[in-house]
Amino acid sequence: MFNIQAARQRLGTAFPGVLAAVTVGIAASFLSDHYGGPTMLYALLLGMAFHFLSQEGRCVEGIGIASRTILRIGVALLGMRITLGQIAELGGETPALMIGAVAFTTLVGVLAARLMRLDGAFGVLTGGAVAVCGASAALAIVAVLPRHEHSERDTIFTVIGVTTLSTLAMIVYPMVVGAFGLGETEAGIFLGGTIHDVAQVVGAGYSVSAKTGDTATFVKLLRVALLLPVVMAVSLAFGARGVQGEKPPLLPPFLVVFAVLVGVNSSGIVPAPLTTGLNDLSRWCLVTAIAGLGMKTSLKAMTELGPRPVLLLLAETVLMAALVMGVLLARRAL
Repeated sequence: MFNIQAARQRLGTAFPGVLAAVTVGIAASFLSDHYGGPTMLYALLLGMAFHFLSQEGRCVEGIGIASRTILRIGVALLGMRITLGQIAELGGETPALMIGAVAFTTLVGVLAARLMRLDGAFGVLTGGAVAVCGASAALAIVAVLPRHEHSERDTIFTVIGVTTLSTLAMIVYPMVVGAFGLGETEAGIFLGGTIHDVAQVVGAGYSVSAKTGDTATFVKLLRVALLLPVVMAVSLAFGARGVQGEKPPLLPPFLVVFAVLVGVNSSGIVPAPLTTGLNDLSRWCLVTAIAGLGMKTSLKAMTELGPRPVLLLLAETVLMAALVMGVLLARRAL
């Protein structure tokens, strides 16, 4: 039964942090409108300046909600920007590329971890997180790995590492696609196929162009959909059973909603004013979420980690980017 009192209490607890993220989002939009530049990037940088709010105090829970729940709502609503016709334009090569890139990066994680004398399970955890969808993939994969004394430490490191590298990629990769002269669709495939977390993919894609953002979002969600077979493969390989704790869903609900909204938008039955309103709502959700994500990003934490795990994550990230870029450039040359 729905508890109104508990809902009010939770809303009151979350309100300060959500309000802080919304305020940063409004400031980012103001800077973008008056001085140019991508709103998403401003939201991220301004949010990082208020990192202390996510450490303690009344804003902690609301910032977490902004960077998780509001993010998923915003991404789900992006389905109203995409049609099945746009998806068909990508052809069959792009899904095949994503499957190959995910498998390649996960295997690189295992092999590189062994070469660096790190645990093989740690290589699977980092490789899968980089290959599929960052922190969400890390939480899903660790749920099926055998538990050991360093499980929590490895998970925290992976979440911090992929979030930090994904944040850097959001800033650097749009410049990379410009340097290689990629078109809007190619840029979207590269950004969606290489950046770890959904939020940063959205931020990087739409900082290039609307078409690039749409393509990057769809390609990224293709990778998210691969979470199910990846986690199943890890579970079979390691034979993990009876893992304590609640397992996250293998297919996030926002992915399902996104797919449904793509179908609805393709049907043409939604009035244009409603479509515009949902697109605007999606944009504000994403700006707010990225502001919250910035508040949760600690660059200082990376300096406290050992060099080998950091090099492992960096190698996985660079090799995946090199593979996707190499395929795109080879495809253009043919």
